[in-house]
Amino acid sequence: MSESRFQPFETQLDQEAALAHLRVATAGAEDGELFLERRRSEALVFDDGRIKTASYDASEGFGLRAVKGEVAGYAHSTEISEAALKRAVDTARLAVGDGGGMMAPPPARTNRHLYGEADPMGDAPFAAKIDILREIDAYTRALDKRVVQVSASIAASLQEVFILRPEGGLVSDIRPMARLNVSVIVEENGRRESGGHGGGGRFGLTGLIEPDFWQPAAREALRIALVNLRAEPAPAGEFDVVLGPGWPGVLLHEAVGHGLEGDFNRKKSSAFAGLMGQQVAAKGVTVLDDGTIPDRRGSITVDDEGTPSGRNVLIEDGVLVGYMQDRQNARLMGVAPTGNGRRESYAHAPMPRMTNTYMLGGDAEPEAILRDLKDGIYAVGFGGGQVDITNGKFVFNCTEAYRVKNGIVGAPIRGATLIGDGPTAMRKIRAIGNDMALDPGIGNCGKQGQWVPVGVGQPTLMIGGITIGGSAA
Repeated sequence: MSESRFQPFETQLDQEAALAHLRVATAGAEDGELFLERRRSEALVFDDGRIKTASYDASEGFGLRAVKGEVAGYAHSTEISEAALKRAVDTARLAVGDGGGMMAPPPARTNRHLYGEADPMGDAPFAAKIDILREIDAYTRALDKRVVQVSASIAASLQEVFILRPEGGLVSDIRPMARLNVSVIVEENGRRESGGHGGGGRFGLTGLIEPDFWQPAAREALRIALVNLRAEPAPAGEFDVVLGPGWPGVLLHEAVGHGLEGDFNRKKSSAFAGLMGQQVAAKGVTVLDDGTIPDRRGSITVDDEGTPSGRNVLIEDGVLVGYMQDRQNARLMGVAPTGNGRRESYAHAPMPRMTNTYMLGGDAEPEAILRDLKDGIYAVGFGGGQVDITNGKFVFNCTEAYRVKNGIVGAPIRGATLIGDGPTAMRKIRAIGNDMALDPGIGNCGKQGQWVPVGVGQPTLMIGGITIGGSAA
């Protein structure tokens, strides 16, 4: 698939005229920008032996914002033209009122590139992608006679953005994304269980559609399904829990990460509000949000306000040292932006959001951590979870977990739900493994109706005294 590059200031909008309208919109404001975007995406799903979905989407538009104090005026349009921009100015200016504000300094500039600019959708013809999905289906079914259903999917997208600032600065970013996933359902003696695995990142499809990637993914999906096939009902009560490395960091993302976003703390609605400089986690716990890791799903060269992404330390040796900030919240809190101003699309205003959020490793051997678990749960995989930002309370469902007694990993369990609150869980960390790993590139994060791609990670951890909601026998 071949598409021309998005060049709105050459083909749809005169840059000088756009800048003039932006300056009218932000006259007397403290900040603002014109955000232009084109996004193209493709998704193919091969389910139960047939093509279930084959979709291609394309969208483009602009968002115009003027910010003064805690108020932001925002207007967006699917039509990129001077006429549409001129109409948007009046809406954006509603936030400015009589003006009188001083424009904040522009973001720093960067020549860094964290990912390539090639279109992942062009890495293979449509027919070849279908053939690969069929091959994945046949391969997975041949692995075990208990496989009754396979779902394989390929997704790819390219987002191109331009950010024009009132002082005349122009920032652009081209953001590829690709992902492949395999899900399996197995059946034995009338019982059905499922498992899934996959991965992706800000790169092309080429590496994902090779057998060296999708065959191990298929085998891992089957392994998880077969583990669940022999799982016993989970116990209920309070247990020490060991979390595996990598994707279980989604618990850290939800239970702690959201609570460290600047807007929740400025409004004092976070469980971490007012605790800067205080011990909020066990000694040895260091948590970062890092948007600068090359090719990672959550990485961004610049955020959606034009600020370069950063490697931001949030908790250091258990002490709260930083929040994630966009420009508006940073200005109101008297700190510097951290490159975390993100938006789902041109139709949304930016807000503080995570990129790749993870905990650094410690010095404990993972095997030793498990040996120290006398009576508890070893949680390796997680599904959905929920968190209340105001108090940090979370609920997470395990997709792969095991009962552990006297340091011996026993039978797998099903229906285990972890219940607790982030601040308490962070203080109850008893051991930190030396095996920090990032997730395989599958994370999405929702906040106030907006979804953005993210990454998570952590080493093996032991947390004392988490409530487990079990399943009925």
